[in-house]
Amino acid sequence: MCGICGVIGSEPAEWLDRMLPALRHRGPDDEGRYLSPGVGIGARRLQVIDPQGGHQPMSNETGTVRVALNGEIYNYRELQDELMRKGHRFSSHCDTEVLAHLYEEEGTAGVKRLRGMFAFALWDSERETLLLARDRMGIKPLYYATGEGEAGARFHLAFSSELPSLACALDRSEPEPEALLDYLTWLYVPSPRTLYRGIEHLLPGCLLQYRLGRIEILRYAALDEPAGKPTWSSMAEAREQFIELFRDTVKAHLISDVPLGLFLSGGLDSSAILAMMRQVTSGTIRTFSIGYAAPSDQSYNELARARAVANHFDSAHTEAILSPDHATLLPCLAAAMGEPFADSAAIPTYLVSEVAKLSVTVALSGIGGDELFGGYPRYLGMRALGPYLGLPRPVRSALSSLATRLLPEGTDGRDQTGRLKRFLRFGTGEPVEQYLSWTTFIPPEWGTEAFEPEFLARISGHAPSARSRVLFQDWPGETLADRAMGLDLQTYLPDDLLRMADRLSMVHSLELRVPFCDHRLLAFAKSLSTAARFDGWHLKGFLRAALEPWLPAFVLEGPKQGFRVPLARWLREDLRELLQDHLTAASGLFRRILRPAYVQWLMDEHLSGRRNFTDQLYALLMLEVWMARRIENHDYTVAR
Repeated sequence: MCGICGVIGSEPAEWLDRMLPALRHRGPDDEGRYLSPGVGIGARRLQVIDPQGGHQPMSNETGTVRVALNGEIYNYRELQDELMRKGHRFSSHCDTEVLAHLYEEEGTAGVKRLRGMFAFALWDSERETLLLARDRMGIKPLYYATGEGEAGARFHLAFSSELPSLACALDRSEPEPEALLDYLTWLYVPSPRTLYRGIEHLLPGCLLQYRLGRIEILRYAALDEPAGKPTWSSMAEAREQFIELFRDTVKAHLISDVPLGLFLSGGLDSSAILAMMRQVTSGTIRTFSIGYAAPSDQSYNELARARAVANHFDSAHTEAILSPDHATLLPCLAAAMGEPFADSAAIPTYLVSEVAKLSVTVALSGIGGDELFGGYPRYLGMRALGPYLGLPRPVRSALSSLATRLLPEGTDGRDQTGRLKRFLRFGTGEPVEQYLSWTTFIPPEWGTEAFEPEFLARISGHAPSARSRVLFQDWPGETLADRAMGLDLQTYLPDDLLRMADRLSMVHSLELRVPFCDHRLLAFAKSLSTAARFDGWHLKGFLRAALEPWLPAFVLEGPKQGFRVPLARWLREDLRELLQDHLTAASGLFRRILRPAYVQWLMDEHLSGRRNFTDQLYALLMLEVWMARRIENHDYTVAR
């Protein structure tokens, strides 16, 4: 695992001097540079495979191809053997070197053969061509900017693994208003847009090619390709094929020359990975779980179930009880993400990564299982929406009115009552609007009155959900639930979960691997019908049935938990003072966006318990914490 950066432009050494220090946490073990007139590529390396021979950037035999890789290529050994049979000579046992020779042999087409998580930069000096590539699922990040249209620009193309590294080199500091609206809508800034003007996030499955001043972006793999035909004749055979594929996938993710472990929640996904790890290795398996100390937070605790799973599979288990110092933790989160980010799962992700790094350099996670196999209640909501839309519109309108007036807000904005209320309230519109009502976070009652007039003028014409509407409608699935999962695979998974996993593990110099995000598992999941995936009306119904011989009953029958935190209570108690300090500050960034009186109303309603504005207030708080931390430190680097 590494951090990579580079530039096509004048004074490339100076560019690397500015970008590489901001990536040190991604690769504390080694730094490497390739420099030639007008070209610079830099890499910070975390030694995982071939520690002695993997110095980056690496090259082919003649030095005409240079490569820097962030990530892991899980099938590199097979590719290396094949290339050696064709006459290629290797100087290491590192996956990065394989990329140089694969490019020599197959050109850009070779990227389609890669199985792994990766973002890489490749410079072909003979063709004067730079290639940037990102894996199909968006596990590893890659940001870029072009000098086109920039007055006095000293570069044609610059890139980096992290947004702060590139923003620092480009001296970008002012957030774009459209990005701020996107952030408040989704709790993150969706790709390809970023927080800063002129910097974009290369989309998953894409290849950027620069040659002689011309930039072209090619899509080498598309998640929305139609599903292949099933290769089984019965569901029993399908379950057998899945287990064989899943076992092989987990085994591939265990390639490492350094200690490796697993984030274990005790839920279905992480327990399934542990079961397969136990199948393919006889050595010690290290697992890590976290829980909460406060008695009022015990409903969010997953320690007991995780401990039981660890005992069942005889793992070397580590538990951490959290009593976080929020005033210290939230600025660390903001610095680690490098941008405003308000998924509260970042809190346990950051802390469990910190705990795991004390024992291992690589960890596995169950991220992706929900999106592939149907793990969110909202997917069942979309299954129910089809029949519900068959009711006469006046009936649905009446139910919407009743839900608005009679159903309480609940204590958690994502509890069953809240879900039912949103289902009935928005059940009169188009299916995509219903789904967006469950996955976006600007309440309809905000309207335009909540926003500052100047901000409204600056975002005129911008529609934060426009791309999501297109992705939902264009997904080739047979049902509304399929389209919902397809949308999440292309937005929520890469831009929220995987971005968070990458940044919050790498800030601790920990490599995080996600077996469920293997593209072959995705192809298998897409070949299942909606009815098969849910086995009727059960979340992850197929997955539970397939894993029944491998997991104890208390896991198969247990409720979904996930990395939830008691955020509503924290905002009313532990974080109350911090919240009020930031959201009443005269210099707050939020004042450029929302009317201060409206923000005060949000706080009053939430803190009194009359309404639940957890997500909205946390988004505003993290925006202010991010801004305050950046101003205080006068830079973009990660605090350690």
